[in-house]
Parts: sequence; structure tokens; C-alpha cells
Amino acid sequence: MELRELRGGNGGSLGSGGNGGGVGACTPGTSGTSTNGSPSPELGGICIGGAAGGHRMPTRADIFMEQLNAANAKKVALLLVLGFIVYHGLLNWNYGSDSCQWLLSKGRFKGDNEWQPYGCMVHKYSLTDTRRCLRYLAFFDNKNNFVFIGDDSIRLLYKRFVEQLRLPLAADEVADEEDNNASVTDGSARFEDKKLHMLAQYIRAEEVSPLLVEQLYRLEAEKQLSSVYVVGFTYTGLLAGNTTDDVLRQYAANLTLLVAPFHRLVAQTSRVLWKLADRVDEEKLPPHWKLLQNEHIDRLNHVARGVFRYTEASVWESAWHIANGLLDNAVDGYQLCAHGQRLEVQLLWNMYCNDYMNYNDGTCCSSSEPYTTLQIVAYAFFGVCMTLVCGMCLRRWLLHLRGQTLYVPLQQQQQSHEGGRAGGGSPSNALSALITDYGTPMVALSLLGLILAYFYLCDRTNFFMKENKYYSEFSFWIPVGYVFALGLFFTEDSRFTKVLNRDQTDELRGWILLVVLIYYMTGAQRVLPIHMHIKLLISGYFFLTGYTHFTHMWQTGGSGSLFVRFFQAMFRANFLSVLLCFCMNRPYQFYYFVPLLSFWLCIVYFVLALPPRISSASVDTNPLHYLYLVCKCIGCLGGITVLFMSEVFFERIFVTRPWKALFVTTDDDLHEWWHQWKLDRYTVAFGMIYAACFHIAQKYNVFDDNNHGNLFSRRTSISVTLLALLGVGVYTSFTFLCRNVQNCEEIHSYILFIPIVGYVVLRNISGILRTRYSAFFAWFGRISLELFVCQYHIWLAADRHGVLVLLPGFPTLNMIITSFIFVCASHEVHRLTQILLPYAVPSDWRLVMRNFVIFLIVLIPVARSDGMF
Repeated sequence: MELRELRGGNGGSLGSGGNGGGVGACTPGTSGTSTNGSPSPELGGICIGGAAGGHRMPTRADIFMEQLNAANAKKVALLLVLGFIVYHGLLNWNYGSDSCQWLLSKGRFKGDNEWQPYGCMVHKYSLTDTRRCLRYLAFFDNKNNFVFIGDDSIRLLYKRFVEQLRLPLAADEVADEEDNNASVTDGSARFEDKKLHMLAQYIRAEEVSPLLVEQLYRLEAEKQLSSVYVVGFTYTGLLAGNTTDDVLRQYAANLTLLVAPFHRLVAQTSRVLWKLADRVDEEKLPPHWKLLQNEHIDRLNHVARGVFRYTEASVWESAWHIANGLLDNAVDGYQLCAHGQRLEVQLLWNMYCNDYMNYNDGTCCSSSEPYTTLQIVAYAFFGVCMTLVCGMCLRRWLLHLRGQTLYVPLQQQQQSHEGGRAGGGSPSNALSALITDYGTPMVALSLLGLILAYFYLCDRTNFFMKENKYYSEFSFWIPVGYVFALGLFFTEDSRFTKVLNRDQTDELRGWILLVVLIYYMTGAQRVLPIHMHIKLLISGYFFLTGYTHFTHMWQTGGSGSLFVRFFQAMFRANFLSVLLCFCMNRPYQFYYFVPLLSFWLCIVYFVLALPPRISSASVDTNPLHYLYLVCKCIGCLGGITVLFMSEVFFERIFVTRPWKALFVTTDDDLHEWWHQWKLDRYTVAFGMIYAACFHIAQKYNVFDDNNHGNLFSRRTSISVTLLALLGVGVYTSFTFLCRNVQNCEEIHSYILFIPIVGYVVLRNISGILRTRYSAFFAWFGRISLELFVCQYHIWLAADRHGVLVLLPGFPTLNMIITSFIFVCASHEVHRLTQILLPYAVPSDWRLVMRNFVIFLIVLIPVARSDGMF
């Protein structure tokens, strides 16, 4: 974001108006210029106007502030991306990229007392999830075999593990269940579910013995492939507190006897986990445990790490960290609490099931998604564009070295010069000449290819790390408070006095999107009032869509080609999403906001384009157009209601080929589209109706927004303000009183216009508020659509189910860095979309139709491969 966009008044660079505080042009003979009258190169061509009309030398602060712009921010973001690619490349080279190893090694407790593994995401397995995983593996004739070997801590882990699998049993099934899970006299136990091909058994062992080694070889001889073995114990004399060096040497020798059987088990594609001994709370220990010290446990664990470090067995470090983090909650000072046991069981299920179940929020032990032919073709296309750009750059550079003059149109030279000043660079090199000439769309496509490659690296590989979301009241409200503080700081006078002018709508879209992004980042959907207010903000975005497009038609009468304007709006809304569908292997419905916006754009333009076209001028010529306007609105609401009243009719329409692929998810399910559509089914129509009522009232001088004064008289303003506050308050009260999400969302569809209109009234009724706006929010509002789409892959992670981690171990700093890169990438995508817009959607409707037909032809092979025909 350019600083002068935020701090300059009325478009000024560093000051406002003609007070002499702006950036002025140096005249010959004044300070800051050379003898020939041109700006001094040492000062970067900057001169600062004084109060008396003279000029002063710019300070270093002035020059620094001039460099705070979007172009330089993107350069910093590029350097950060390259730096983190090198950093994570070194991490993967030194420590490997196996997320299973991350799951079993390190992690931390988050504020909600949940465990966050290092660098990957864990899915919270329920009874249904675990049984679905085992049933899936059993379908492919896989034997689900789990063996727990060890002391009482392992026995407790086994019991908690089995609890995750138990179904509620009928009375006549209890006896059979007891027979299946009867404990053996030696303290061992087993649990078997033949339907799931599931066998879990516990073998008691206090220390290494010949019997234990023989039992391990016997298990290996059973050829139970892909089994999981959890082993952990110390030695029988631990409670006596006599952990001497001789005892440690004997302990190491005993553990060495396990290396060979462990190796043979792992050779059968089984996984062996060595669970370290948990530390104790020495103050809470019972009398017969008082001789035990954490120093003794740490020394034993150190020996175990040394023995198993270079073997095929994995040392389960994360279980030790979980127990250590919950030490204050230990039962009797030595027994891991139930919450800690559940966390350890969850790690086991994530290790065993994630790679088969492909849960979006479970990336630990999950392989990268395989690429498709369409992705190869898409990235090959961008690779060709990059190659052509490099070739053209090389050719022009060689011509430049030979002394040949490169032709660049004068107008484009001026644009390049302005861009060079904004970015702090010089446009005289060959690359700048290329960018400002015939290579512009090719360069834009090449830059898009690089950005999309970064998207793929972040969200379709395990190269960068990912973590689960974390919600708390502070994690949501503190960023919201920071954002609004910045928004209020960067306020300035608007060029407009109209209600919902361009500055206001950009501002509104900006703060809506920023709050929505914070909502998705923190996972605040679990709080119903916050969830409903976010739904209201998204509805406000659609409300603005109906309002702004109706306003344009009302004011212009559709002058020019409404057909071209429609395709321009559709291109801006869909360009990035369509590219991501190709490059990220996701259905169009995955980016649900864009299909909704596109659908309602089609409805808006269809209603507005139906003859007669109604505008401010047409109603003066023919008052009957008011009746036509009412009929259009009623017809629009009626058609929407018919679709809503018959879900079967709705499905018949939207599952019809070939457009079925636009509305179904990867699972060929229409439910997500139905849910999102019905939630905002009347919102855009409400926006158009509000716009119609507003402009008709304005036409008949019910209020006057052509000046800086208030819209109404003092008494009327107070009454209207109270009504607006009541409307906003009623909706907020409704969100707190409503207890069911389904009922809340159903009622929301009918009353959402009340708080939205209330906000518009409160924002505009005062002339002081109406004629000022937040340049900070407006800047984000101009790139709001790109922000919403890009967040899926380069700010959040795993298709918005987690958080991207570029800097592990520093969550706050990581959030700041990823946010900076995310905003820069979104702004660049917006800029490139604007460059490509006139080429994709020319001003001539015949050329638009030609390009649209070409696009449909390109889609035919894609559609055939997806079964659309």
C-alpha cells in the first residue's frame, strides 16, 4: 500500500491541497536541483514545498517515506518468499520432510490446552472417524493390528485407545464383549472387532526379559503387516531410587536386546514407537513413590534415546512433551491425566489413518496430493509464457548492447516513467521497455504463473509447514481492534458527498473482508453470535453488489454496451478462481463466494437488461416505468421464492449438464451450493430494491446529499438515528438469543436488510461522517475479491482448514509475515487482472463474443474429462 494513498488529502502525495505542504517541482536555481534545472540525482528528484512558496531540501525521512509504496513492498515480499524457500529447503534436507516424524517428535500446547505438533495439522478423530478409517482399511483386506507393551502407563494408554473404538452395546451383547476382551491372568488384555479386522492387545512388561524378546519374535512370525507397536517401560527397581551408573549401563544393554526384533518388525512395514517414561510431580507422589526423582527418569530416557536413535524404531518424544506439559494435572503425581491420554491416542490415530482418509485438517503423516494432467497442462502453459518473455528480454537486451534503439510508444514511456518513480526504479533497461510494449499481457501471464507456482508450493506440497487454527476471545478480538484502529487512523476527506459513494463502498468492502479474514484465520465459527455477524457481513457484500449495479443502470440508463460491462464484471470476479481450479485441482464450487457472486451478477444483469431498461431519465419520460420497476422486483423475488420452496426443482435445474460441474463439490454433492444460495437468496434483490427506493426518494428531494450537510433536519435525524440503532441492536440481540444455527440462518435470510440499512443510515446521516472515509479500508476494498480467494492457499493452509507456517516456533511473527506476503500477492494479482482485462474483454461486443467462444472451446476437453458431457 502506498503511504501517499493513505495520508494524502484529496489525492495529494504527502499533504493536502495547496498549503505548500505537498511535493512540489523544483525550479532552476533552488535547492534540490542541479545547475541545468533538473532535480538532483542525489535527492531522487524530490523537492519539498515550504509554507512561503519556496522549496527546501528533502530530508532522509522524506525520501524514505517516498519509498513506502506497493511496488517496493512486493519486492520485499519476493525476497521473503525466496528466503523462506531456501530456509525450508535446508530444513527438509537436514531433517527430512516426513511429517510423521514431526508428529512424533515436537510440538507445543496452544491456549486452548490442545496439542499442536510441529509443522503439521492433526485431525480430531471421533468414534465415527476411527471406525470409518478401520472399515476403509478392512475393505482392502488390511489387518488393523495394534500391540501395546509396557508398564502401567502403557496399560492406561491401551485402555484409552480401546475406548475410542467401543460402540454402545445392547444387553445381550455385553457378555460376548466381555469374553472378547477378557483380561489374561498375567495382566495382559485384548480387544477384537472382527467386522473391522481389528485387534488391539496389551502385553504387560516391567523390563526387558527373555520372555519379552521371545514374544516379540513370535509376533513377528505371525506376519501381521502394517501393525503398530507401542512399547515403553523402565526397570523393576525404579521406585527404590537406586539409578546408579551400573544400573544405567545394564538398562542400555537390556534395551539393545530389543533392537533386532524391532528391526524385523519394521521390515514388515510395521511401525514401532518407544514411549519414554513420563516425569512426575514429586510433591504429589504417594509415600511408596517418594524416592523417585525426575533426575532418575531423565537419565533413563537419555539412555533410551541413545539406544534407539539409529534404529528403525521411533522415539515418541511428543508423548513425553504432552505428559510434561500436563504435569500439574497428573493423578497422584505420576499418572497422566485423562486429557493427556486422549491427546496421545489422537496422535496414534493421526499417524495411522491420515494418509488413507485425507481429512483436510489432518496433514501429519499424509502424503502430498498427486498432480493431474490438467495441472501439468496449466503450468506448462505458464512455463511457455515465461520462456517467451525471457527470450524477448534477451533479444531486446542484445539489441540494446548493439546500439539499436528500442521503439516504445510515447504514451507508454510516460506510464513507465511514472511507474518507475512509484517503484523507485528506472525504466531505461530492456525489461522495462519490454513490459511497456507488446509483451505486456505475456509478462502479466508469466507473473501470474510464478504466483500460482507459489500457491501450489504452499498448499499442494508438504514443503512449507501447516498448523491447526486456534480460537480464543483474544485471538479474534485483538486483531479486529488493531484493524479498526488502523482504519480510523488513516481517514481523510472524500471527493464525494453522495450516500454510498465509491469511497464508501470500497471502505465497506475493505473492512468486511478484513473481519471475515480474521474470522477464518482464528476459526471463530464455533461461536454462534460471531458466526451470524460474519454471515451478515458477507450478506452486506452481496447487498452492495445489487445496490451498485442498479445505481449504475439508474444513473446511466445502460449507455454503452451493458453486454460488455457484464462480461467485464464476470471476468474480474472469475479470472483468478478459474485459474486456481485448473492449477490447484479444485472444483469451481470450492471458492463458494465467487460462484455466488457470479450467479447473482447474472440475475442482476438479466433483470436490469429486460426491456424496458429503467433509469432516472426514462421515468421522467414515461412514469409507467415505475410500474415496470415494481414488476421486475416482484418477478425477481417470486422466481427466487419458487426455487427456494421446491428443493427438488432447485436440484433439477442445477444438476443439469453441462453446468452441473459449476455447482457441485468434489463429492458430486449439491448441498453446499443449496446451503449458501438459500442463505443469501434475497440479499441482492434487497440491495436493488433499496437502491430503487433511495434514488426515487432522492429524485423527489426527500433528502439532499449534494452538500456536506446532514441528510435531514435535526429532529428527523435524531429519530432516524434511533431507528437505525434499534435495527442494528435487534439483529445483535437476535444472534445472542438464537441457540440453533439452522434456525438462526433461516431467520437471517429475511431480516438481514434491517441491520444493513441501519448501518448505511448511521454512516451517512451526518455530513461529517458521510464526507470522510478510511483510505486504509478502501485500499483493501479494491482488492477484496482477490483477498478472499487467495486466502485459501497462501495465508491459510490445507484449503483454509489450517494456517500456513513459514516461520515455525513464532506464531505471531509468522502471522505478520504470511499476512504481508498474502496482501502483496493479492494486490499483484489484482493489478495483473486489470492489465489482462482489456485483452480478454474488449470494448467491442463482437470481440467479446469471439473471446467467449474461444474460452468455451478451450473448456470442452476439460469438460469431457470431468464428465460434463
